[in-house]
Amino acid sequence: MNRNIMLIISLLAMNHIFSQQIPDTIYNPEIPAKMYPKNSGTMIHIDQGHRNFHTKNNRFLPFAKLLSKDGYRVASFEGEFKKDKLKNLKILVISNALSENSRPPFVAPTESAFSTNEIHNVKEWVKNGGSLFLIADHMPFAGASANLAKAFGFKFYDSFVMDPDVRGIFDFSRKNKMLSHNMITNGRTAKEQVNHIRTFTGQGFETPKEAISILNLKKEYTVFITDTMWVFNEKTPKISAENLSQGAVLEYGKGRIAVFGEAAMFTAQIAGRERIKVGMNSVEAGENYQLLLNLIHWLDKAY
Repeated sequence: MNRNIMLIISLLAMNHIFSQQIPDTIYNPEIPAKMYPKNSGTMIHIDQGHRNFHTKNNRFLPFAKLLSKDGYRVASFEGEFKKDKLKNLKILVISNALSENSRPPFVAPTESAFSTNEIHNVKEWVKNGGSLFLIADHMPFAGASANLAKAFGFKFYDSFVMDPDVRGIFDFSRKNKMLSHNMITNGRTAKEQVNHIRTFTGQGFETPKEAISILNLKKEYTVFITDTMWVFNEKTPKISAENLSQGAVLEYGKGRIAVFGEAAMFTAQIAGRERIKVGMNSVEAGENYQLLLNLIHWLDKAY
């Protein structure tokens, strides 16, 4: 079968599956050494003021439940990123934001989810000690957060990244050297060490030289810079994913930022009529939850 036809069939199938995502409410992994006693930890705010695809009580419910189990307090963030609203925040999570005007079918150019003033406020907040967890998936989410990422030196491509089999499934491990060795993947103890991570499509991005890339894409992977979400053909511009990252961290001023190009890896979802497990609940992503905990501990400045 022609590779272009295979690409279209594969992407149509993934679009059908991923468009029907609901949270897996029974996902409940064990945490051997919890960071805080119940409801006593640092407050984490999850943005839902920017038409976010993932919010605390919907598709990021397993995300919020896991962090609550680790002792953190988790709340939603409403509205714009104003200085007076940000100043008392410790950790802010932004996942798959969109502009107020965004509506399907999503076509390029993608409008920023954040105003210039909001980006300035978030940048200053991090510089002064705040911790930001920015997650932006494939097009149009990458494009919607590109200006915010740029403020910290990251370059997002409003795109889809694919493996040679056009599955959009990536396995990062110490063995294949796509998962880097650092304080986050090593954790605080041997029990928190992460050896394998699975992600589900998403984007690849460039990092500033001061950043530490955790998830390293390979040159065999392709970044498709499509002008319409889930629409691909032989004329779609594409580049190699060589030297691109799908997850990185950066100390910025007195603060910290974690940037990831895929969101499903940090939640647990049931997708499609076949009820496919997508995310932390899938067998192949059994260590994803530990990476999430380690990232939050780092953002919390536990190490």
